[in-house]
Amino acid sequence: MALLPLFRSRTREAELEHRVYALQAALAQCKGVARQWWSMRVRFTVAVALVAMAAGFALGVYRHPIKQAFVNSAVAVGLASPADAAAEAETAFQKTDYAKALKLARPLAEDGDPRAEAVLGSAYYRGRGVPQNDSEAAKWFRLAADKGNAAARFTLGVMYGEGRGVPQDYAEAARWYRRAAEQGDAQAQYNLGLAYARGEGVTQNAVEAHMWFNLAAARFPASDTRNRTAAVKNRDTVAGEMSSDQLAEAQKRAREWKPQS
Repeated sequence: MALLPLFRSRTREAELEHRVYALQAALAQCKGVARQWWSMRVRFTVAVALVAMAAGFALGVYRHPIKQAFVNSAVAVGLASPADAAAEAETAFQKTDYAKALKLARPLAEDGDPRAEAVLGSAYYRGRGVPQNDSEAAKWFRLAADKGNAAARFTLGVMYGEGRGVPQDYAEAARWYRRAAEQGDAQAQYNLGLAYARGEGVTQNAVEAHMWFNLAAARFPASDTRNRTAAVKNRDTVAGEMSSDQLAEAQKRAREWKPQS
């Protein structure tokens, strides 16, 4: 069975960087308007926070610190969100501003933010802004993966498959691919399909392989022709060795599949 190769996390990173750069020009056009609205939104947010706190005290039900009340009000009007700093760290990393990304991500990661943990994992995995360190990368990716971060789960699967920072363990790689694949991660679905097609870390199973290749082919963006083509080719290769009943079962499972959180 001639299958196309495993996806590595570097593919995802390159695609993300390309998309971010494509958006930068459009975002830059919005800066002037954003600055004009900023002052008015700050005043409005402060007023909302003060009204909320006053009402809470008057009713005797105020239980939160003043700082949290202000944050909640800011979130409500779109001025800020608890994930803003983590998102800013992700953006800085994608724009190769690694010093800024690490400065923002490290304190958040140490407080347990999964997106920030994934940023630190990526920095150590690729040696961006810090010395390359697979063991440190695996540590941060695992923390993020345990909290449900799909990208961290996928990359942790890659690390187990390659034996980078962790002992090589195809069963553990497949386990992390599955957890990311069940969330709808197309690259993890593709790698899980390969695991089933080859019998690496799981029992070889053509029905499972076809289903995951089929899902990956559908979930890769239309613009991502290379990855979609790889998924389709592997799906069709597996289909050529299946019975009609097996193929019908695989297609049925793909139709009925729903992403999990």
